[in-house]
Amino acid sequence: MDAQSQWTGLDAGRLDRITDHIERNYIQPQKIAGCQVMVARHGHQAYFRSFGHMDLSRGKAMRDDTIFRIYSMTKPITSVALMQLYEKGLFQLNDPVSRVIPSWKGHRVWVSGDGDQMVTEEPKRPVSFRDMLCHTGGLTYGSMLAMLGAPDSGNPVDKAYATHNVRRGDGQTLEDFVQALSRVPLRYQPGERWQYSVSTDVCGHLIEALSGMPLDEYFQKNIFEPLGMVDTAFDVPDSKLDRFAANYRRGPDKKLQMIDDPQQSAYRKKPTFLSGGGGLVGTTADYHRFTEMLRRGGELDGNRILGPRTLELMHRNHLKGGGDLGTMAIGAFSETAYDGVGFGLGFASTLDEVTSGSLGAGDYYWGGAASTIFWVDPKEDITVVFMTQLIPSATFNFRGQLKSIIYSSIVD
Repeated sequence: MDAQSQWTGLDAGRLDRITDHIERNYIQPQKIAGCQVMVARHGHQAYFRSFGHMDLSRGKAMRDDTIFRIYSMTKPITSVALMQLYEKGLFQLNDPVSRVIPSWKGHRVWVSGDGDQMVTEEPKRPVSFRDMLCHTGGLTYGSMLAMLGAPDSGNPVDKAYATHNVRRGDGQTLEDFVQALSRVPLRYQPGERWQYSVSTDVCGHLIEALSGMPLDEYFQKNIFEPLGMVDTAFDVPDSKLDRFAANYRRGPDKKLQMIDDPQQSAYRKKPTFLSGGGGLVGTTADYHRFTEMLRRGGELDGNRILGPRTLELMHRNHLKGGGDLGTMAIGAFSETAYDGVGFGLGFASTLDEVTSGSLGAGDYYWGGAASTIFWVDPKEDITVVFMTQLIPSATFNFRGQLKSIIYSSIVD
């Protein structure tokens, strides 16, 4: 056994099957332009490799320090940031969000009908901070689903998002956004179901309101600087543009089509809407430092981001009655499978290996719209970060395939 295998308990030869799998199944047939895979165990890097290209049209090879759009992998960072304020006693999980956003006191819950004929009822309880962290508050992604690579469900509540101008684009602010949401009915009674939603953008507003700081400044001071996440931000400055990857989708002919050219990208300037739900860019190295902090119970290199008990609370299952997403979820759009999977305060978690058909019970994770993924497994002491740029994320099951290879490489 080589030294690396002794440190990590991972068989280096078996782990290197990742290389053949990615090259043969994705890079050579150009199903993706390129990607990076980082695997660490017990705090030691076991595998890191860059594949393919960051920009096919310009012939630019994937760099180890490539900057990616991480989209919804922003959500765990936002959730950690909000829970830092929980640790300061600024809110309790069951507090109503209307304590901070008074206009939310008028929320109604959809029952039936559409448009002017819509029938609504009073919520049985207010939408809580826990609901925003868990996606159990009755919010949806509304008419924005199509932009995220998923078909609009056509539910009357989703249509109401467009009617009331609920947008996350440039020119909007988090304050505009939450006020528009106050005019939209909830899709279901708070806490009764789960639906992937704009809730984490609301968490971004709550961070600003409770801390008195813009979200980007809060992230920089309280997460990025302490963790040494030097390339994670809401925009890509000119000095780093050469490292910014192109973003792609798979066309009807199954060939890659560029959908966001780094040279023309909206990420070249700071947005007015600081999306806590999906606005960040960053590197594999940066996100690895975030996952290492999680693995170590909230601390890295002497900088404590969260208390260990707070973090344990975050990745426990908070769904009603201890249920899984298979029984609680509305809609098929999210960054996880549903059966045997629970959801906590910003993370999904594998509850049962048999039901989920996946190893790693007790792990917690999330992904992004461009097929990026990460997970932390406290039992096996593993962290994994996978970066690529392919929308939508449901195109290929990278997480499942990597788990099969990585977990079968554990030999201790």
